[in-house]
Amino acid sequence: MNCEVVAVGTELLLGQIVDTNSSWIGEQLALAGIDCYLQTKVGDNWDRIATALRVALDRSDAVIVCGGLGPTQDDITRDVIAEVMGVPLEEDEEVVERLLEMFGSRGRSMPRNNLRQALVPVGATRIAQQPGTAPGLVCPIGDKVIFAVPGVPYEMQEMVTGTVIGELRRRAGDTGVIRSRTLRTWGHSESGIAEMLSDRLEELDRTGAATIAFLASGIEGLKVRVTAKAATAAEADAILAAEVAEVAHILADYVFSTDDETMEQVVIELLRERGLSLGLAESLTGGMISSRLAGVEGASGVLRGGVVSYASEVKFEVLGVPEGPVVTEEAAIAMAEGACRVLGSHVAIATTGVAGPGSLEGVAPGTAFLATTVGGVTEVGMVRFPGDRERVRQFCVITALDHLRRRLLAL
Repeated sequence: MNCEVVAVGTELLLGQIVDTNSSWIGEQLALAGIDCYLQTKVGDNWDRIATALRVALDRSDAVIVCGGLGPTQDDITRDVIAEVMGVPLEEDEEVVERLLEMFGSRGRSMPRNNLRQALVPVGATRIAQQPGTAPGLVCPIGDKVIFAVPGVPYEMQEMVTGTVIGELRRRAGDTGVIRSRTLRTWGHSESGIAEMLSDRLEELDRTGAATIAFLASGIEGLKVRVTAKAATAAEADAILAAEVAEVAHILADYVFSTDDETMEQVVIELLRERGLSLGLAESLTGGMISSRLAGVEGASGVLRGGVVSYASEVKFEVLGVPEGPVVTEEAAIAMAEGACRVLGSHVAIATTGVAGPGSLEGVAPGTAFLATTVGGVTEVGMVRFPGDRERVRQFCVITALDHLRRRLLAL
């Protein structure tokens, strides 16, 4: 079974929107063991969409077309699919009722153009999941099929995971169970992680017990996805658990999560388990650490607060940093200790440095000083990050959290 992806939308071609949908769909297909050899982007043009669909059907068993199911005049995907199927469109009364109910529940009257979304090609069926106003479609064409899903990511994802993947696997005659888990790492390059796992990868190539894939995810760390397939869920889970444990053992403390948790989730949980509160003093990161931590459910139980000491005077007057250069190890130490004192926290993180593009106090752009105070002891380190201003600040956030994670694990 091979499946092609066609993303519809002129905005994708103009670069106004990055096509993350196709990459996400490709990842889900790979996890399900379904080949995806080609992906296409096409603008909101009837003839070009029709050509893209016909070409895709000619060389693939199935097509997932994403986008163009909205209520406006340029949303023509359903119309083009009907032409490719050689059938007319008909109004689905259940969709009409659902649309009226959705608008009514919000206290709004439904614009008439939303009725376009109730048009379904004859012979097609609706996808059961419909989180938004656009219904997804399953459109059989001979022994092949087109799946039409919205371009809104969360709507598309619910339909793909809820219906499309299962239907593709059914068509492929695949009755096995596939399970995956994602380990997240930080502190080593993709090539370095791959080298550490090289012997394990060779062993898996021989045995076929599981597969390992790498996904560099920037400021979210390098992801290592382990996938296992077996006749039953219990067998797949057993294989997966053993392989995840083996990979985690090999990568040691570079692994900060074995279940795809973010770094901030891991840090919050470690603080909670140890009954510790956290204070922050951020200069270089300007509140970004606070923001990421505050996005974690339950963060209020451990996060005392933060001082965004961007101005030197705030470092001196609020945090008690001695007057003088502020992009130094000494300043970072004083900031961390000041955060504990001012915020009444058990532990603290402090960041100071130069995001760029220019230098400051003779310090090169990309330089960061990160300090952590745990148990009354402050440790500090200097790191140099590549990239532009935003990347430097984001790398600083996850690295500072990782430093604290490692210290908390040692308690």
